[in-house]
Amino acid sequence: MKDPEEHQVKCVQKPTERRRRCRRRSQCKPEKLQETELVSQHGSSATCKSLVFHQRPGYGQLGTKCLIKANHFLADISVSDLTHYNVKITPEVTSRKTCKAIIAELVRLHRNTELATRLPVYDGGRNLYTAGLLPFTYKEFNVTLSEDDDVIGGTREREFKVVIKFATRVSMHQLRELLSGKQVDNPQEALSVFDIVLRELAAQSFVSIGRFLYSPDVRKPQQLGGGLESWRGFYQSIRPTQMGLSLNIDMSSMAFIEPLPVIDFVAQILGKDVQSKPLSDADRVKIKKALRGVKVEVTHRGNFRRKYRISGLTSQPTRELIFPLDDQMNMKSVVDYFQEMYGFTIKYSHLPCLQVGSQRKVNYLPMEACKIVGGQRYTKGLNEKQITSLLKFSCQRPREQETDILQTIQQNNYENNPYAKEFGISIDNKLASVEARVLPPPWLKYHETGREKEYLPQVGQWNMMNKKVINGSTVRYWACINFSRSVQENTARGFCQQLVQMCQISGMEFSHDPAIPIYSARPEQVKKALKYVHSAAIDKLEGKELELLIAILPDNNGSLYGDLKRICETDLGLISQCCLTKHVFKVNRQYLANVALKINVKMGGRNTVLLDALSWRIPLVSDIPTIIFGADVTHPESGEDSCPSIAAVVASQDWPEVTKYAGLVCAQPHREELIQDLFRSWKDPQRGVVYGGMIRELLLSFKKATGQKPLRIIFYRDGVSEGQFYQVLLYELDAIRKACASLEPSYQPPVTFVVVQKRHHTRLFANNHYDRNSTDKSGNILPGTVVDTKICHPSEFDFYLCSHAGIQGTSRPAHYHVLWDENNFTADEIQSLTNNLCYTYARCTRSVSVVPPAYYAHLAAYRARFYMEPDVAEITKLRGTRSKEGPVRPLPALKEKVKNVMFYC
Repeated sequence: MKDPEEHQVKCVQKPTERRRRCRRRSQCKPEKLQETELVSQHGSSATCKSLVFHQRPGYGQLGTKCLIKANHFLADISVSDLTHYNVKITPEVTSRKTCKAIIAELVRLHRNTELATRLPVYDGGRNLYTAGLLPFTYKEFNVTLSEDDDVIGGTREREFKVVIKFATRVSMHQLRELLSGKQVDNPQEALSVFDIVLRELAAQSFVSIGRFLYSPDVRKPQQLGGGLESWRGFYQSIRPTQMGLSLNIDMSSMAFIEPLPVIDFVAQILGKDVQSKPLSDADRVKIKKALRGVKVEVTHRGNFRRKYRISGLTSQPTRELIFPLDDQMNMKSVVDYFQEMYGFTIKYSHLPCLQVGSQRKVNYLPMEACKIVGGQRYTKGLNEKQITSLLKFSCQRPREQETDILQTIQQNNYENNPYAKEFGISIDNKLASVEARVLPPPWLKYHETGREKEYLPQVGQWNMMNKKVINGSTVRYWACINFSRSVQENTARGFCQQLVQMCQISGMEFSHDPAIPIYSARPEQVKKALKYVHSAAIDKLEGKELELLIAILPDNNGSLYGDLKRICETDLGLISQCCLTKHVFKVNRQYLANVALKINVKMGGRNTVLLDALSWRIPLVSDIPTIIFGADVTHPESGEDSCPSIAAVVASQDWPEVTKYAGLVCAQPHREELIQDLFRSWKDPQRGVVYGGMIRELLLSFKKATGQKPLRIIFYRDGVSEGQFYQVLLYELDAIRKACASLEPSYQPPVTFVVVQKRHHTRLFANNHYDRNSTDKSGNILPGTVVDTKICHPSEFDFYLCSHAGIQGTSRPAHYHVLWDENNFTADEIQSLTNNLCYTYARCTRSVSVVPPAYYAHLAAYRARFYMEPDVAEITKLRGTRSKEGPVRPLPALKEKVKNVMFYC
């Protein structure tokens, strides 16, 4: 079955060797502690022992060995030294594109003279790099550049003074040490130089966005609707790996604004003909939002195509617009001006004009005289239809994706790239061949009363036929609200009866009839309807509370789903299960079975448990009480510049089963990645110092649920980029330590801190796409495939794990990086634990692509976005000021009945 929704920082010290219970001391490389100063994002600094990431304890041996391919290409570097120069351009230029054009012109003019035939690369900011030294340490150049002026339109010549000054030599020694497996800091500058070198030539013919390069020539652009189209391109990045330096190449798609006449673009945005009908105020607002900042060129002057950037939209139609023609304030209408000056008759004078230029001098351009300039990336949010189209365009079977990647390598022609030659870089044109292992799936335990009490999944998927959930929950008092006008009461009743029956077949105790009759309500009356049903049930049940609400929603329900979840979980303390109208009309047994699984865990039951957990056979989990955490932070979409970020932490509440996860959420400053509320303390006038925070609360709830305090902590942290590893580990490990110490001063259970990454660009392919024994049905590598050699970090403890069976497209393995490990896991132990946990995900009978605690944290964080009051969310969006200052309005608290169960499933 498929998933239906599928600083003040103190010194961090390790616990004593005695508490570590290290069983393999000879293999352990203890983390070193060094004195350093940490400056937090909040401006405070604290002298602290810095952390050194955990080193690889060895390689995994478990599983069936196989050969696969990865989209990594060996990069050989022959250059011995790189030189860094600082660049200063006056007058100051803010556009990176203009800066690059200035330096390109400088190199064109002076390469064979002052630059002594060196071909430098430039990052568009203050840094210029050469392979070897230039014949000067300081030199001034004068450069004249012809460039487009987006404000006034047309081109103009500008004089610039460019100062190039020697900064330092970029040593290759640290990089060589890292590649040889020694424990050194990441030589980020050297790696960045090679990234710039390999991007330099492609960036001249592609649109460059970070490490991505796009072009309409890679594949024919596909229309996404709403005036957008998708372009194909590729990602490239140099990475240090065990096989040496590797160039990681991956295919990518991105939304761009279609180069349409502005009138056609507006018609697509509004989804209606605009050539005859006037625009409403709402239309005007929508168009203004879509067009602001977009670059256009004029079409009414033949081959003279001046370019402008749109700054706004007039409030009046073109036919009413007049402007001063001269300093004497002689006024002229826009319609007459275009007719007399250019012989251009404005046909659609009922439409507003585009405003271009500066606030001081605004120019008016009729929409029909403008066309959107090609190659502009769309940076605002896509709607659901556009997302579906983009995914369809970018979705490729593994064999197709591999072919495209190899084609990209050939087209990039690195061996004839002048910049690669200059810096002594050669790139292999074959995909890296990698030794992998396919880990065995775990045995799953189901209830004794089912025909199948134990089950061994095949190729990452199974079903509930002949099985009953291992711990069925009890639902005595439930109700149903029907928010869908198209669903009649008898249809809703029939659906509920089938759902109840499926829950009973699955092993739950479920009352056949609702506590009160099915209640129909309009979506806009969601709050009133929920409160009525809640109180009516209490009256009917003589004080006993409703346990479950089934809600039937329209297929397109706007804010209804979020409003319902917010009211149920933060106001009424009521577990709810939403079902869309399309599923009510077309009842599918698989759908009902999945919903039954969700209801069971929401009501406190368990669907399945690892057989090894029940027989106390999971290394470093079964021996002593162990709690497994998952944590994630979700950030608002681009364009929402002041909405808070949402952090979520979940933690297992059962041992040895490690299947039930309670979750907590909190709002924090915009784009803040460090989880602020893991631990906190404050002074209370009556009680003195009071401790709180999500870790502390979840540790306490674990003890309450199991009767024991955790003696080991495994912490899976999702959503952290490599550049944030150090900062996140330092801050969050410290918070875990403080939370433990706040319960008992000597309480310091050993911690394993693992970062989970899905947003990386490593893809793994079967060695032979036609060998059906080495692929799943979708043509992807088999679930359980793990890689910890060759393409992994030279010295640190990381691995790639493809724990799921592919459905469509190319599977993305999860990348796990063990940053800190006081429990001294072997490679086999942490890889096997992670893979086995992926079979315990509660919402479907499939192994999932990310370890469930991290997945649950993501679901909880996503759910919490709905907890922001609608008016607050809208005000925050409208305010649109990018700021981390000022307090973040806290989310409404989850009710006790809700936060101890898996409400987010």
